Amino acid sequence: MQPRGLSSSKRAGADDVVGLVAFWLDIDVDDKSKPAAIRDAVARICSRFDDAYWLERERTGTFPEDFAAEIAKGGFYGVTMEEQYGGSGLGITEASLVMQEIGRYGAAASSAVHINIFGLQPVVGFGTDEQKARMLPPLIRGEHRSCFGVTEPDAGLDTTHISTFARRREDGGYVVNGRKVWTSTAQRADHILLVTRTTPIEDCKKPTDGMTLFYTDVDRDKIAITPIDKMGRNAVNSNAIFIDGLVIPEEDRIGEEGKGFKLLLDSLNPERILAAATGLGMADFLVDKAVNYAKERKVFKDRPIGAYQGISHPLADIKAQIEAARLMTYKAAWLFDQDEHPGVIGSQANMAKYLAAEVAIKACDQAIETLGGYGFSEEYGVIYFWEAARLLRTAPITKEMILNYIAEHVLGLPRTY
Repeated sequence: MQPRGLSSSKRAGADDVVGLVAFWLDIDVDDKSKPAAIRDAVARICSRFDDAYWLERERTGTFPEDFAAEIAKGGFYGVTMEEQYGGSGLGITEASLVMQEIGRYGAAASSAVHINIFGLQPVVGFGTDEQKARMLPPLIRGEHRSCFGVTEPDAGLDTTHISTFARRREDGGYVVNGRKVWTSTAQRADHILLVTRTTPIEDCKKPTDGMTLFYTDVDRDKIAITPIDKMGRNAVNSNAIFIDGLVIPEEDRIGEEGKGFKLLLDSLNPERILAAATGLGMADFLVDKAVNYAKERKVFKDRPIGAYQGISHPLADIKAQIEAARLMTYKAAWLFDQDEHPGVIGSQANMAKYLAAEVAIKACDQAIETLGGYGFSEEYGVIYFWEAARLLRTAPITKEMILNYIAEHVLGLPRTY
């Protein structure tokens, strides 16, 4: 199979692990896809939005429209999309670099843009030429705002048991009824990537059969969107949505009817990888913040607190865990770009997300411990990351479900759920 993104084929030695190492070390790589160049370009945008900006959006529950617009202007929504549609023609590896840098600015920054970066992977991988030409350019330019309609109140992470149903109409197209929950950015979205059933699960040979994927307009006459009150990440809304008689034209169906679950994996696996990259960015920021404070803060014999092993050893331990999680994250991204088997990608993507989420939480906790009371002050910007890091353990997939997956699909143990 051909690699998904142009990045993989441009890299020297991309058919083995040497290709990944070469990429990470900036060796023999096309200029525009060098890690340092990508990180620096994203950092230049992010640095214009300081702690006060993000704190104000959290307090007021205001979506960071101007930040999202600048990310679009920089071309980063199209990092994995083909150049003929206005994208960069790169891969999830490069998208991970983008999200890693944005992750240094917290959950609101990453959640504001990540759906536009990974959400339309099924269109990138399986859409028709007409669909790509119609759907991708306005998303890349930031003119379309999308949301991800997957999770349901009664199904949760058991996606095969969703009940939202798309019934084929005699005069063409489909009519959809159902509900979704925890749909981020739906308040502002004009398009939705929607997962439905077109065949009841009891009539399917396998639970993954009979699911169909659409990318279509958010018709607010047929979709009621209700915000969910929550603590944390208030700058990016989460919603319950109720769909009643939504008509979707045939041309908005992605791929074959009933084959949507396989296509959905082209969003779910990148979502886990990009979530991991976001966690790495958070952890990097928090360790940097703690280390800088530990070098400057002096107590007892006028020595910096970083000279004491009670401070230095936990930070060193977390740094080692960050680098291990980073290698797993970029291994998963590289495998996705090489178009490896979904099961192989899924194993690596889940492990990456697990490791990165856990180390982000540890980094935040240790940063608070290092700064003491200042860890809770707005001035130092550490406590703001606690909710973001803790959320990462739960979403987009819980720690427990990842361990279930690894036990079954990697270790070969019996299914437990």
